[in-house]
Amino acid sequence: MPTTIDHWIGGKSAAGESGRLAPVWNPATGREQAQVRLASSADVDAAVAAAAAAFQSWRHESLTKRSRVMFRLRDLVERHELELAKIIAAEHGKVVDDARGEIVRGREVIEFACGVTSALKGGLSVDVSGGVDSYDFREPLGVCAGVTPFNFPVMVPMWMHPVAIATGNTFVLKPSERDPSASRFIAELYARAGLPDGVFNVVNGDKEAVDALLTNPDVAAVSFVGSTPIARYIHEQATANGKRVQALGGAKNHAVVLPDANMDWAANQLAAAAFGSAGQRCMAVSVAVAVGDAADELVDLLKVKAEAVAVGPGDDPESEMGPVVTRAACDRVTGYIDSSLVQGATPVVDGRDLKIEGHQDGFFVGPTVLDHVTPDMDVYQDEVFGPVLAVVRVETLEAAIDLINANPYGNGTAIFTFDGGAVRTFERGVDVGMIGVNVPIPVPNAHYSFGGWKDSLFGSSHIHGPEGVQFYTRAKVVTARWPKHTEAQAAQLNFPTSS
Repeated sequence: MPTTIDHWIGGKSAAGESGRLAPVWNPATGREQAQVRLASSADVDAAVAAAAAAFQSWRHESLTKRSRVMFRLRDLVERHELELAKIIAAEHGKVVDDARGEIVRGREVIEFACGVTSALKGGLSVDVSGGVDSYDFREPLGVCAGVTPFNFPVMVPMWMHPVAIATGNTFVLKPSERDPSASRFIAELYARAGLPDGVFNVVNGDKEAVDALLTNPDVAAVSFVGSTPIARYIHEQATANGKRVQALGGAKNHAVVLPDANMDWAANQLAAAAFGSAGQRCMAVSVAVAVGDAADELVDLLKVKAEAVAVGPGDDPESEMGPVVTRAACDRVTGYIDSSLVQGATPVVDGRDLKIEGHQDGFFVGPTVLDHVTPDMDVYQDEVFGPVLAVVRVETLEAAIDLINANPYGNGTAIFTFDGGAVRTFERGVDVGMIGVNVPIPVPNAHYSFGGWKDSLFGSSHIHGPEGVQFYTRAKVVTARWPKHTEAQAAQLNFPTSS
């Protein structure tokens, strides 16, 4: 019988009361390897209640204590990096080295949270009026919730909970039910780091669990990363229930290649960005925009790069790319390839019907390159979320910028060139939140904030970094005067002014 993955509520494993279960697949074999409990609304309420109770004391813990918990968590995550990466590879399908990469990037956010004492420094203005000083400080919100996707089961939650917890909040995480074990492992590491019971909780589930978080009156803020339709739904429902919301949606990331670029470098970077993690990244490059004379050479090189990718199970050290997460995902991706060919795209490399010896039932789609893709094709308009790179040909940089700006998404983009003037025109011209210059996946360092524009973000706040601190706290401003005990002065009835 497969193992059963429980919730983590109030510092211990919890089965909950719903009795509903969902399969957790091994994407490389196509076999069910575990079952995960799906929370009822009552289970979610229990987790929120545990977090609300823990908040009463955690909010008053010193910044030093909170910081030390983060330092210990950071060390534990580093010490167990390989073990955690293997858990990710087994349930998500990505190769172990790729999984280790996401852990490192998540750990960077913990390192940012270790500096919470600096992040929460307030300001002081002396003598803003006669004998009056003004100062401000920030306080935590309360119980915060995170709803996270399958594609980064460690990194994306770490964009949220270390910052929320370090700033004095408590947290309820609803990870993807497709790969839930990593979140449970992190909960156990938090406990070993000395985090009090109830400060970090994990409830596994589906829409019922999400809706319970969105409507529970004790949840003050909700963070989400996922598809645009769900991001819009999360934003609307949570806002209607009086909560702060940061909801990051889908993406259609374009990489523009100018004729003066180092073509071999650009092709290498695009192949890695398109096919790494089987394309299941919100920052994956899914569209290569070849400008003018760059097109033919770039397509020829992309063909070589795509055909050289070693595809196999995530736990095989020889694999560079693993399977997609489920059979449904596999069928969806191959369906987009099918429709693109019907609509007129040219197959340069076709990853359909890929079979890996010994893993014939795995959810594999090979690297795919499609040339002569146009904006009216389904493979261009939708977020494919698979190892498919569409090549769109344009004549000028201005046409490339217009193409990007006409797309409803604005998550990330990149440009490959040695022309500084072209880069400046591109940076100022595109309506996109994150830009790479000769860097295909411009995920910012943890000291900056991550987030896109347009349909890639709902709400005003980007995630982690300085904007994360702002999101998970609210300001108090104090205006203070300390008169002498013997001083007597009549108050004026008119509106106070500085003097």
